[in-house]
Amino acid sequence: SLCNPTWGSCSLGVFICLACSGIHRNFPDISKVKSLSLSHWEDHEVQFMAENGNELMKSKYEAAVPVYYYKPTHKDCQVLREQWIRAKYERKEFSNPGNSFTYEEGMRDGVLMKRGRDNGQFLSRRFVLSEREGTLKYFTKYDAKEPKAVIKVDTINATFQPEKIGNPNGLQITYLKDYSTRNIFIYHDSGKEIVDWFNSIRAVQLHYLKVAFPGATDAELIPKLTRNFLKEGYMEKTGPRQTEGFKKRWFTLDHRRLMYFKDPLDAFAKGEVFLGNRDHGYNASPGLPAGTHCNGTWQHGITIETPDRCFLFTCETESDQQDWLKHFNDVVSAPMSPQEYTSKNSQLLSSP
Repeated sequence: SLCNPTWGSCSLGVFICLACSGIHRNFPDISKVKSLSLSHWEDHEVQFMAENGNELMKSKYEAAVPVYYYKPTHKDCQVLREQWIRAKYERKEFSNPGNSFTYEEGMRDGVLMKRGRDNGQFLSRRFVLSEREGTLKYFTKYDAKEPKAVIKVDTINATFQPEKIGNPNGLQITYLKDYSTRNIFIYHDSGKEIVDWFNSIRAVQLHYLKVAFPGATDAELIPKLTRNFLKEGYMEKTGPRQTEGFKKRWFTLDHRRLMYFKDPLDAFAKGEVFLGNRDHGYNASPGLPAGTHCNGTWQHGITIETPDRCFLFTCETESDQQDWLKHFNDVVSAPMSPQEYTSKNSQLLSSP
């Protein structure tokens, strides 16, 4: 992503930002990088940049990117950006229309490291993704007959979380189990392998959605694939009677679902709040109702109103409060889709 191209690859003919220049530097046989302001440029290099440039190179190296393939931006983590750059320029995966993709083989079977729910240790587990069944399964033993879990791909969200998981290739998979949200945390030592799993999940999801919504366009279906969380972080919250003390919780905003956890790596959410549209009685505002008993250490309040009750939160800083409010207000201002009405009615909306 061209947030601020201060570097160039004089061998590929593209302008790149500082963060991506570091990745390009990892494979000097493909990409030779130079600073636009600090490096000496030969005349023929300048000429080469002028004759090529980002648009022309994009038409060459991104000629056939599958619609489901996640194209990272400068905001995404290192492993996603590195594998995107390698896929384009090193493996030339997208240069030839008609290429067959590893993500579209309909079945993916391999071993990933999975964090244990109770002890936090990562252990190798066999994972099987099936397009025909529309499922992702994992097995505690490689030759086990029965899977430990069968996850329907239409309930999956997958998002890279290297800091939270403590591994540069850490991937969080969130799905619905018996109407409540379940998290699993996985990684693979190979960056290519984990990103291939990620894009394979997206390919299977798109296939599933095309069958489920035969009239829908790709543009309508792509937003229903895996997505990054809108925001995560700590806030304090109080219980439904608003007399219990404020407790610090880890919050994850995933589109219209605000989930909260005791710990960022918990397997199950303690509860969740559905954020509908403002016209249906949902609202978010700064501050707490007058007379709220505030025993917590954090002072910057947020009140979320739903048709059923109010939820009270406090943030550590004013800037954090403002950022949460911006995201909450964006969500309640957005029109609701028919599918969102269905999902609202099919899940437990909150617990104390």
